[in-house]
Amino acid sequence: MTREPPAPEVALPDFRLEAMHWAQGHVVAGVDECGRGCLAGPVVAAAVVLPRDAALEGLDDSKRLTRDRREEFYELVLSQAVAAGVGVCSVAEIDSLNILWASMEAMRRAVANLAACPDIALVDGDRVPPGLVTPAQTVVGGDGRSLSIAAASVVAKVTRDRMMRDYDHTWPEYGLAAHKGYPTPDHYAALARHGPTPLHRLTFRLTKDA
Repeated sequence: MTREPPAPEVALPDFRLEAMHWAQGHVVAGVDECGRGCLAGPVVAAAVVLPRDAALEGLDDSKRLTRDRREEFYELVLSQAVAAGVGVCSVAEIDSLNILWASMEAMRRAVANLAACPDIALVDGDRVPPGLVTPAQTVVGGDGRSLSIAAASVVAKVTRDRMMRDYDHTWPEYGLAAHKGYPTPDHYAALARHGPTPLHRLTFRLTKDA
């Protein structure tokens, strides 16, 4: 009888990218956003400056954490961060700017909302947000590589999820607390029954393709 080989371990984010900038005396912020692929709700970004001795063992890209673990790390990150900022772009702004540029603007706002301006921002993805108040380095897949970006991904995700749970009280028939505005079958079914709310992005396809 043969045994299945063990699943490869997924490497956790670390401070290697930050260390290169710390060696030059720079203050480093990680930046990430949440909510680009949703049908409803704002896009939310966060910027986080972590200390070099942050005790965040097990912190990962927010998508790879359970809800309970995200909530735990959210509190840990905010209790240890040197600074943290959040930026939000509304549904109206998403429909006006388009989701890409609304995401960029949310990240710009997150960095601008930091209590202390960093020397460099590590930005998840391959684009630097226009108007950023600090130099930036893009990091593709950054939320799985940089601990600072992973921290920002958790802050952005938990902040947005809490907003969507609050919106669920206003529009309970849409199931927002469960799917957070993402394009799930239940969400499409609710849209077919009830039509869009003011929370829905009218420039997005709000019907499921046949």
